[in-house]
Amino acid sequence: MTNIIEAEGLTKRFGKTQALAGVNLSAKAGTVLGVLGPNGAGKTTAVRVLATLLRADSGRATIAGYDVVKDAHKVRQTIGLTGQYASVDEDLTGTQNLVLIGQLLNLTTRDARARAAELLEWFDLSDAAGRTAKTFSGGMRRRLDLAASLVGRPSVIFLDEPTTGLDPAKREEMWEVVRRLVTDGSTVLLTTQYLEEADALADEISVIDRGKVIAHDTPDGLKRVIGGQRIEVQPTDITRLDEVNSILARVGGATPVVSGRNRLSVPVPGEESLPAVVSQLGAAGISVTELSLHLPSLDEVFMTLTGKATSAEETAA
Repeated sequence: MTNIIEAEGLTKRFGKTQALAGVNLSAKAGTVLGVLGPNGAGKTTAVRVLATLLRADSGRATIAGYDVVKDAHKVRQTIGLTGQYASVDEDLTGTQNLVLIGQLLNLTTRDARARAAELLEWFDLSDAAGRTAKTFSGGMRRRLDLAASLVGRPSVIFLDEPTTGLDPAKREEMWEVVRRLVTDGSTVLLTTQYLEEADALADEISVIDRGKVIAHDTPDGLKRVIGGQRIEVQPTDITRLDEVNSILARVGGATPVVSGRNRLSVPVPGEESLPAVVSQLGAAGISVTELSLHLPSLDEVFMTLTGKATSAEETAA
């Protein structure tokens, strides 16, 4: 499968700050590339370079085969961009915002109105189409902002922390929008500091820290970075915790730890350990409320790779 997003050795310095220090990124057509990084890692700078809003000091990048410097106009015709903060005009209605953008993209007024109506319906904003954007809720503004980036039917979409400031329910709505975009054939580059967001949406993830990509893999591949899988068991009868502890210690070859209320956890070499635990629990007549085999969370991976937790939003360069 061809890479529709390709960046090699991107560098960018702002005074004494090295924002990008040789960043490599790639995404295949019809996939979601998640770009994770702590505060000030360089995620937004990388997006701005790819979107032709900044010129890298060195390196090269192409979008759908177009060079972001030599073919900047072609790149802009190919992409859509939604930044961290809503960019719609608060004094215009939902329809007027989208029609204006359509006209700026050289659509006829008729075609711009048709596209606006289509997108407002797609984002469940038709009932609010005649209201000014300043009366929209935060989630509605984010949906309108994303709709604005899709007026020109881009094949590549950059979403720079699109769910910043949204409550969990509204974030779920935005996740569903991203899934629909990919189903319709778009390629998405998503920057986020919500690790569960990358886990839920991304086909592959690049982790950026201090202007460099320090890891790239699938979500499951990254989770294997810090030591494989774990088995967790919560017995129905808490008086049998010691017996469960012994079984897990035998199977895992390590001392189990308490991972929650009345729940024990032990690292195991692989999924083949699960049947052994089930068999020994059954032989001992121990019923369980919970029994699971899982990889580490992306939060644990992020801490291992960067040595720090994510913050709410990235500092602008």
